[in-house]
Formats: sequence, structure tokens, C-alpha cells
Amino acid sequence: MNDLLVMKFGGTSVGSGERMKVAGDLIAAQAQTRPVVAVVSAMSKITDLLLEITRHAEAGDGPGMSRGMRELESRHVDAVWGLVPPRQFEWMRAQIGELIGEFGRIVNGIQMLGHRPPRAVDEAIAVGERLSALLVSEHLKGRGIEAEAVNAAGVIVTDAVFNNASPILPATKEKAEAVLRPLLAKGVVPVVTGFNGATADGRPTTLGRGGSDFSASILAGVLDARELWIWTDVDGIMTADPRLVPDAQVLEEVTYAEAAELAYAGAKVLHPRTLAPLVDKSIPVWSKNSFAPQKPGTRIVPKLGVGNPGARAVTSMANVALISLEPASSLIGGVHVMSRALEAVDRANVEILAISSSSYRQSFCFLVRKEELEKTIEAIESALALEMAHGYVSPIGVDPDVGLLAVVGEGMRGFSGVAGRIFTAISRENVNIIAIAQGSSELTISIVVRRDGLEKAVRAVHAECRLSAL
Repeated sequence: MNDLLVMKFGGTSVGSGERMKVAGDLIAAQAQTRPVVAVVSAMSKITDLLLEITRHAEAGDGPGMSRGMRELESRHVDAVWGLVPPRQFEWMRAQIGELIGEFGRIVNGIQMLGHRPPRAVDEAIAVGERLSALLVSEHLKGRGIEAEAVNAAGVIVTDAVFNNASPILPATKEKAEAVLRPLLAKGVVPVVTGFNGATADGRPTTLGRGGSDFSASILAGVLDARELWIWTDVDGIMTADPRLVPDAQVLEEVTYAEAAELAYAGAKVLHPRTLAPLVDKSIPVWSKNSFAPQKPGTRIVPKLGVGNPGARAVTSMANVALISLEPASSLIGGVHVMSRALEAVDRANVEILAISSSSYRQSFCFLVRKEELEKTIEAIESALALEMAHGYVSPIGVDPDVGLLAVVGEGMRGFSGVAGRIFTAISRENVNIIAIAQGSSELTISIVVRRDGLEKAVRAVHAECRLSAL
């Protein structure tokens, strides 16, 4: 199976019956010449809808639940028209109803409890991917291609961190060989649900929002695939967000490290953890546009053949907040405060996007997503409650009016003057730089600025680094 291709389709790429037909075309073209595993997301906006229904259930809002369930059914039933032969429509409608019935039983339980256990939410929202896998696999069968929908809960083994689980690769490899390899050997295209898995004892989990990319890379890694193709609604990885920078360019190639840094800092082409399972085996990844499949996309590789000095791309995040901590007494050291705070943040399963510290005052600040701000503050206050009660630590500072700009490029390593040019370009736009972070790898320069100056800063850096000419 050395020629195995794993193809992942994002939510917009399976967002309607028409888009599923295009996905079927792309799968069929490759399945004629080599074995293929397809990994599918839920239809666009369906995961949000499922979460909304669980919130209605938690609040005891029966009418809200009913409205959501009707919308969930209609989106998928409408997609069936044209995907399967007319004689199969009622059977498909029944299959859709069965999966939605499973979801309904879970949300009814949430309504009875009056709260949403993370495990129940994980099991509930994975129904979106299961519905997509059903529709795509049946469409492929209708056009004469052997296919089978596969629930990744029976393949991808994870830890028990619900809502943001991590894979256990040896156990996953064993299950993938047992479940997927026999299908491939028979010429069947497994259509696997993205985003979800299960613990070793069978408790349903999910890999975090956007985790379908991660699912695909996990399967590509454990099955020793030749390539992974990720189908989205953009032409590839770009030098900047084209909504902010009209002359942004598609990059022909980027390294694993560059792609991971861009994803972590806000570029929406990949899930930040996507590339980790592929690195050791040097499995290349293509980021492609299913709305324009004739375009080449971006190839993600272990390293570039020719050196590219300087920056390669700039990305940004607006929905972030800056948290600041500082000792208020010489009786406690800054390292102690930092270690306790960061340990608490880690236990809360919060990602830190950038961190910066002061050597003299021993204060430090770090950036988190706004959606994780509340639980971050709660975790730190709990961990440092005693120090704060005695006045050893100043009150936690929170600045929600900031944005993150990240400049990425392996060519910045050892290339003098890049940082100075970037800071000068930002200052020319009268944008205040609040914090700066750069790791020893010199791969990324992260800059925190005022939110109202973020877009100007992105455009200034893109122009200064001449990224439109790459």
C-alpha cells in the first residue's frame, strides 16, 4: 500500500449535495489508479448547529432544540437529492433519521441533567461527520465505486481529554490495520469521519475544533501513506490573508515548520497539530482548493531545496486577549509566579499563543484566545489564590483590545536585519507594539499590537518584506 493517498475534505468542500458530488469526482479520479482513504468533515456550519442544540438542551429550551433538529435533518435530506438514485432516497432518509435519532437521545439526556458533560458533547457533535461520511460513501457507491462509511471512533484511539483529545499512535496503528487495511485490500474506499475518536475503553472523544485535518494526518501517518491532500476553499497557503492584503500570493512550497507556525498563529488552512504525525516519515501534504481543483495548491515538505532568506508569510489573530502577571513583593520570585501560573493554564488545557517577560520587574504576559480567557483567569486565580490574598502577586491584568501578528520564515534564521525592518514598518503606521516574542529557532517573530492597528500592521509588514514578489 505504498501508493496510498489520504484525501481530507473540509466543511465547505462537503457543504452541500453539489459540493459532495465534486468531492466524489476528486475521489473517483484518484481511486482509479491507487488506493484512497477519504476523511470528511461535517457539512459547513453543522458543528455549530449541533453545539447550539446542546446549549438549548442544557437550558431546558425544548422549542430551540426542536428548531435545531428540524434544520439538522433538512440540511442533510436536501443534500441527498442528486447524490443517490431516486429509488434509494427513502432508505437514505431513514439512515439520516437513525443518526439524528442517536443525537436526539444524547441531547435529551443533557436536557434531563441540566448541564453538558464534555464526554456527551463529544459523542453528540461527532454526528455531523458521521452524516457526511454516510452521504459521501453512498454517493460513491451510486457511481459504481466501492466505498464504506467508517466511524473514526473505532479507529483513532485517544487519551481522555474530552473536547481536545490527543491520539495514541501505536494503538491507532493497530486499529487502522485491522479496520481500514482489509477494506483497502478489497479495493474499497473507506470514508472516515474526521474530528473524532475514542479512548481505549471506547469513550467518544473529539480532537478539537478543526480536528478533521488532524484525523487525516493521523491516518496518513499510521498507514504509511504516500501523500496527504487537504481540500479546502482556498488556493493554498498564502503570504497573508487576502482579505487584508489584496496582493497576497499563494506559496508553491512551505516547510512543515513554517506551515505549523502559520496555522498556530491564525492561518486557517490547517489545524495546528496536523503535521506532527507526518514529520518522522516525511509524508508530503498538499493544500488544495476543491472549488478550483485545477490550481496546483501548496506543497508542504520537510525542507525546501533552495534557501529563501527572510520572511515567507505573515498571519494574524484578532480574537485574542493579553494576560499580565507581576510579583507585588520581593518575598516571591517571578519564576515562581510564572511556573505556577503556566502549570495552571496547562491543566486547564489552554493554548498559549505567545509569551514575553521582563528581566528586572520579573513580570510576564501571555496571549490566549478570547474564548478561553474566562477559564484561564479562573485557573490562575485558583492556583495563586494564597499569594494574591497576601498581596504577594498583583491583580491579574487583562487587555482584550489587542491582536497578534506573526511573521514566519525559516529563512529568517541567521538573516540579520529582519526584525528591525519589521518593527520599523509597523511604527511607520503609528501602530504601538505592546509585546514581542521570538524563540531561539528564529522561525517566528510574534508581535502583539493594539487591535485597531492590526490590519495596518499586517499590510505594512507584507509590503516591507516584499512577500507579494515571492
